[in-house]
Amino acid sequence: MKSSDLFSRAKQLMPGGVSSPVRAIRPYPFYVERAAGSRLMTVDGMEFIDCCLGYGPLILGHAHPDVRDAIVRQVEKGWLYGTPTPLEIDLAARIVDDHPAVGMVRFVSSGSEATMAAIRAARGYTGKQDIVKVEGGFHGAHDAVLVKAGSGATTLGVPDSAGVLADVVAHTRQVPYNDPEALETLLAGNEDVAAFIVEPIMGNIGPVLPEDGYLADIREITAAHDTLLIFDEVITGYRVGIGGAQVRYGVKPDLATFGKIIGGGLPIGAFGGRRDIMELVAPSGPVYQAGTFSGNPASLAAGYATLCWLHTHPEVYQHLDEAARAIEEATVDAQRGSFVRTGSLFKHFFREAPPRNYRDVQECDREAFSRFWKAMLDAGVFLPPSQFETNFLSTAHSRSDIEKIADAYRSCLFA
Repeated sequence: MKSSDLFSRAKQLMPGGVSSPVRAIRPYPFYVERAAGSRLMTVDGMEFIDCCLGYGPLILGHAHPDVRDAIVRQVEKGWLYGTPTPLEIDLAARIVDDHPAVGMVRFVSSGSEATMAAIRAARGYTGKQDIVKVEGGFHGAHDAVLVKAGSGATTLGVPDSAGVLADVVAHTRQVPYNDPEALETLLAGNEDVAAFIVEPIMGNIGPVLPEDGYLADIREITAAHDTLLIFDEVITGYRVGIGGAQVRYGVKPDLATFGKIIGGGLPIGAFGGRRDIMELVAPSGPVYQAGTFSGNPASLAAGYATLCWLHTHPEVYQHLDEAARAIEEATVDAQRGSFVRTGSLFKHFFREAPPRNYRDVQECDREAFSRFWKAMLDAGVFLPPSQFETNFLSTAHSRSDIEKIADAYRSCLFA
């Protein structure tokens, strides 16, 4: 059955025919039959070089043998117990050892769940009600963070989804990214802010990179106002290096959230931080958090295998950075747009200068991106189908793959 037929059937069974809105490619999404290494194979017989990689988790590519074998070994022993497992300790120890800001960690089932629990822990620790986030920052699909960007730091939050109560987002303020002065002004006028949650590198609209000193500035500002700093490292965790953005930039948050890569491609999330904060999480403290699938053995096995491979091959981060640079070089003479990359994250923005915040990103030419995206797909390269999503590379992308991606950029941008 072809993708068009499958989508017609899916629309009768699922809202919009998909399980997540970003997958609703027009006129219909392609359906993947299998994947291996850097490639996706569709039910229509098409093959694509994948620069989406499940939106970031697959840093080792699809069906990496070490990860696959770890999953198989675990599944043969069972895949849900409802009890603690030794793997929890192994993966927790790995994350704690790799992140100076993390003294303890709790596993959950998604990045959304991780940020929701981290915010709850921050409120429980501080006794304060409000939170601050960055305009355009994505921290999952829970109510407190579904706030319209651009509503302003001094006004009440405005829900960004039907069904989200105004009373809930009234406790969420926003400031622009790369604007420490805006954060200082907000916190100076509000003593009831429990936490500032931020993607250290904005991934869900980017990548948009922090300017020199920005992360250090917000660390100093939040500390001065007794506000906890939460780094949302669901994307950057193990993607920009061992220890994520907090190690790369040398800034130590109070709490951090993880997902994607720490599950090796299976569902997972985690939040962690200072021991005095984390000890307030149930059952050792009054901040409640629980989940049937938290610490799922198959996810733990996949994640632990992935992190062990990365520790054994730390040079891959430099190789991934060099691969992204090779793609950038293919865009140097583009007549319009700007290429942004850091490590294995990259994006061509249809905006003359690299964006420094959400408002800049909104200036991008979406129609131009849509034409470019379709041309890239026709050239055999699958990018996330939005101007506002990051592209990724994996260790499975060969030199030949990178050359083909660069050639596709060159031809599609200059067509």
